[in-house]
Amino acid sequence: MTTFVIGNVATIADKEKMAVYREKVLATLQAYGGGFAIRGGAFDVLEGSWHPTHLSVMEFPSAEHARRWYGSPEYAEILPLREGVHMDLVLVDGGGSDV
Repeated sequence: MTTFVIGNVATIADKEKMAVYREKVLATLQAYGGGFAIRGGAFDVLEGSWHPTHLSVMEFPSAEHARRWYGSPEYAEILPLREGVHMDLVLVDGGGSDV
């Protein structure tokens, strides 16, 4: 089942390090079957009070793939580049809902 990781970068302490992180993160996603469905871009808040700053949606073949990426040595290697960055990440299974 397709799984998505939704991320929002809210604050950046070091823009140069974050630029390097952004250059390197795609290769870490691809190593685990993932990639970007959305990376930044314009958006409109249609309802609610959430106002993302920099929104990304990453797509994986399964939650297992996404969790393996998140816990991977490849991703861990670039995490220090995000020091001082406030980022929210949420894993969402792409299955249907009973709601």
